[in-house]
Amino acid sequence: MNLETTNQPLPNLRNIYADISFIHISNAVIAFLFAASAPVAIMLGVGIKGGLSEGDMASWIFGAFVLNGILGIIISLIYRQPLVFFWTISGTVLVGPALEHLSYPEVIGAFYGTGILLLFLGLSGWVKKIMGLLPMPIIMAMVAGVFLNFGLDWIKAIGQSPWIAIPMTLAFIALSLNEALSRRLPPMIGVLIVGLITLVFTDTSIPVNELSFTITSPNIYVPVFSWAAIFELVVPLAVTVLAAQNAQGIAILTAKGHTPPVNTITAVCGAGSMITAIFGSVSTCLTGPVNAILSSGGQRHQQYIAAFIICLLAILFGLYAPLFTKLMLATPPAFISTLAGLALLRILQTSFVVSFSGNFSLGALLCFLITMADQPIFNIGAPFWGLVFGLTISWLLERQAFNTNEP
Repeated sequence: MNLETTNQPLPNLRNIYADISFIHISNAVIAFLFAASAPVAIMLGVGIKGGLSEGDMASWIFGAFVLNGILGIIISLIYRQPLVFFWTISGTVLVGPALEHLSYPEVIGAFYGTGILLLFLGLSGWVKKIMGLLPMPIIMAMVAGVFLNFGLDWIKAIGQSPWIAIPMTLAFIALSLNEALSRRLPPMIGVLIVGLITLVFTDTSIPVNELSFTITSPNIYVPVFSWAAIFELVVPLAVTVLAAQNAQGIAILTAKGHTPPVNTITAVCGAGSMITAIFGSVSTCLTGPVNAILSSGGQRHQQYIAAFIICLLAILFGLYAPLFTKLMLATPPAFISTLAGLALLRILQTSFVVSFSGNFSLGALLCFLITMADQPIFNIGAPFWGLVFGLTISWLLERQAFNTNEP
């Protein structure tokens, strides 16, 4: 195996208590509020469009928060750095179109396939070689093609429910104008707060009598392995975990002076994906934005404490998944559409910049158009074919791009 060595000795309870500081608690709470708001809204939006039941979505949240929270605690402690694992947002969006023509058990079967692939890549150490074969512009074009609909839903929400979408959008803009302020209060947290205030003033009815504070009993799913689901989802999901999620988190942590264990991270994502798939959750990944917040302050050697705290909060959140799922689903569609659209706005911008600002731009354009068209071929969804035809056209017409080191 090619896993990186751990930091010895492991911290004990006395070490953990001594390393706790207010800045780490604060960063953990802010990161948790981000993870529990817009990303959950994205998941619920996909689930609603894909016809999942409230119980399915609550079980998904349980696996994504509780099981990944446990993984995050273990890995962060043994490597003494913030290594928080949640679920792939871009992979969640990819699952949406698949749910329209595949059954949920078939999609879950693809989650297992993705986990096996990621585990193999991590244990073998091949992850870096594989990533080098897939041009980032074409990958990000696929991401842009899938994410664009969420941006359009946000724009539509402004026209359909302006009293909800406009104040939330203005909050995002106002908080994004001041860099110092946005570090103290991340724009998406402000958007969530303003959105909740608008719900109060619009007399949105929340079924308080139907809320239950009992600990969740997650569903256990029997996967169905179909070639259609495997071809459509396994490679795109693995790509989004490695390229759209892990690469971002690893780059952020490296820039902060950490040495993230790339092979271990990939293997953990694989094992985590197979464990969370039992409860219907999409593939596990190293989260970029959350780890960025956790590593933004305090002593570097103590930042694992922030990861420990957010993982505890995540476990608590996941245990009460039905309560939070019902609360979110009771809000107007414009609330979730605006949260999801604004949360993905920067990612969508980055996707377009990476896709069309350098080499492979023709292949990226074809990949984007095919993904946007959303026309399955042989019951295999458009994102997969976007990658295939994008790579093919670049190989035929942009051969020189493969011989350079430029993106």
